[in-house]
Formats: sequence, structure tokens, C-alpha cells
Amino acid sequence: MTTATAPSPTSTANTPHQVWTRARGLLIALLILVIAGITFAVVRSGEGHGQLDPRSADPKGSRAAAELLEARGISVTVATTLDEATTAAGPDTTLLVAGPNLLTPSQQRRLHAATAPSAGRTLLIAPGPAAVSRLAPGVRAEPHRPVSALPPSCALPAARSAGTADMGGIRYRATDSTAIACYPSDGTPTLLILKDREDGDTVLLGSPDFLHNERLDQQGNASLALQLLGSRPHLVWYLPSLADPSATSDDGVSDEHDGGGNGEEASGDESSFLDLIPSGWLWATLQLTLAAVLAAIWRGRRLGPLVMERLPVSIRASESAEGRAGLYRKANARDRAAESLRAAARTRIARLADVTAPEAHTSAVLLPAVSTRTTTTGDELSTLLFGPAPATDAALVLLAEHLDALEREVRTS
Repeated sequence: MTTATAPSPTSTANTPHQVWTRARGLLIALLILVIAGITFAVVRSGEGHGQLDPRSADPKGSRAAAELLEARGISVTVATTLDEATTAAGPDTTLLVAGPNLLTPSQQRRLHAATAPSAGRTLLIAPGPAAVSRLAPGVRAEPHRPVSALPPSCALPAARSAGTADMGGIRYRATDSTAIACYPSDGTPTLLILKDREDGDTVLLGSPDFLHNERLDQQGNASLALQLLGSRPHLVWYLPSLADPSATSDDGVSDEHDGGGNGEEASGDESSFLDLIPSGWLWATLQLTLAAVLAAIWRGRRLGPLVMERLPVSIRASESAEGRAGLYRKANARDRAAESLRAAARTRIARLADVTAPEAHTSAVLLPAVSTRTTTTGDELSTLLFGPAPATDAALVLLAEHLDALEREVRTS
């Protein structure tokens, strides 16, 4: 006695080859984006080497300005830690902060607390909104504008002597009426000088471009640089570094300088991770996300009209009918299923009613011929053979039963 084994069900899961075929386009696109991002980062890192460094002869370096200052008897010292910068601050010193936005909030507060009473000059290069709020209270940073040749438009002797210079970048507004505002871009100054305690002052520059080697000999850039940086016998060029131990110190260090009552404010004022990402990268990420969503919608699988094609093998008609019915049901295509049932019924009934095949689907010809062979009234017959799609699955089943009954009636008439 033998036992029949049930055939194993056919797997509908995608094979690894199918998964690779569908996903390879997206993977290739992601690989291209990664390679492009790495290439862009390498190129930008090469361009930014030695930027605003007084020891660098690169186009973006500032060695030319430092040598001109030294030729005028100004000592130029490079500082890479906050302790070196704050220790050097004094009435006979100009402290140039090349990257105030790279400082942590606690470093910015420590720097301001050390320079405000020093009676020296503090020169901040392109501080952003967060840095301005700590390094120059009472000043608001405005959106960036392109660097271009701008007239001084102020009474500052250094600016009037230099004349037109390559200025622009971040713009600043001060609430202090005694502040000196020069080189306006779209009506807002890009050079702002604030008077500190005693004889000290703080200079905010919207862009470092006029200090670069490649621009120093253009416009009045060299004159402006010498006068702003050479007002005191000593110049400390502070280049913030991520290796500075003070970058990892607790905010409590700066609280002592702030008077000891701002502990909660200091700890809650830390910049988030998103604040450290350049705005251009955020916009690029948003655009890539939108592009990915649109690509997903475009590539999304959706059932369209059925396409008739020659089958590679012969199968039973019942299996083909069940397969097509399953597709219709999965797509909720009751309209297509109903039209298929009606078309097949009209074709069979037309032969029984002596109607030619081309006229089988013409209501004006088929309905009069069928009405003579059935008891169904004209309106009901028209709705049954040419009516609208059923609204529910139950109505679709009922339509199939009525079509079968009509065909049997016509056949036996």
C-alpha cells in the first residue's frame, strides 16, 4: 500500500538573483554618492589646509599679512590652546581668533571673560550667531552675503584710509549706539567695532577673505589688515584646535568666570550635533531624502492592465482562471473581473442567439436578439450584460450567478 505525498507548495519568495537585480540600481547610486562625498571631502580638506594660518603660504593662508606686520615691528605669535590665548591677552596685545565658531560654549565664555577687561583688542573672524551671543553680547548676526569689493561707508580712520576692501560674509547689528559699523552689505555692516572696558575693543569681521594671501594685494585689503591687526605691538594669532584640553573641560570652569550663578544656563546651552553640521549638508540630506522617497514611489509595485502573452508551458484552464482571479482579488479589480465575466457571457450567448462575433458586444444588436429568448426584461438584461461594475465582492458573485442563469435560459429556449 502506497501513500500519496502532497506536492510541496511553490515558494513565492524572491530569489537572491531577483533581489540583486531589483536593488542593484539603488546600491550603485548609493555607492556613487559615497564616492562623491569622500572625493569632495578630500578636495575640500586639501583646499582648507593652512587656512588663515600666519605660517601658511597657501592661497588661503595668511603668511603675507604676518610678514608685513613683522616688518612693521609687530611681534606675531601663534596660539593653539585657549590657555595660551587668554594668558597673552593684555592692553598691548591684539588677539585674533581665527575660528571662534570652533570653540565650545565653555571656551567662548572663558575667552570673553578674559578679554573683556584686558584693555586690548580682540578680533573675531566671522563668528556665527551662537558664538556672537557669548563673545560679543548685545550683537546679533545676520545672514551671510557674498564677499565683494565694498566701500567703508563709515568714519573709522583705518577703514577710510584703506578704502574699498573685499568684505562681506556674516553681517552684524549692535544694540550699542557707540559701536562703529563699516563696510555695509545690503545695508548691514560686515565690520563692527565694540568698545570694551577701559581702552579695549572687540572687532567683528564678517569674512576672513581680505586676510588671505591670494587677496591681500587687491583693493585696500593690505592696508585694512595692517591697521586692524597692527594697532598694538603684539599680535597673538589664535588658531583653535580640537586637541586643546580645554575643549573637553566641564562648563563649570566657565561658570566661575561668569559669576557662579549661571551653572544651569551654561549646562543647558550646549550645541547639539545638528548645530555642528554645515547648513549646506543639511539641505543636501533633505534633498537626497526627498529624491529617495520619489524614487521609491516611482519604483513601487502596482498592478496595471493585464498583458496577454504566450505561456511557456501548457496549463489547465482552471489553473489559469484561478490565477487570474487571484490577481483580480489582490488588486480589488472588481471592474475588470466583472467585465471579463460579461464579455465571456456575451460571446457565448451571441452564438446561441445567432448574433455574429463582431456584434456580440454591441448592445443595440445583442439585447433585442437575446430578449426574444428570455423572460428577463430589457432594463434588467441591459444592466446584466452591459451594466456598471459591482461595488462589493458579494455583488460580483451574484453577477456571475445571474450570467450563468441567463446563459442556461438562452441555451434551453
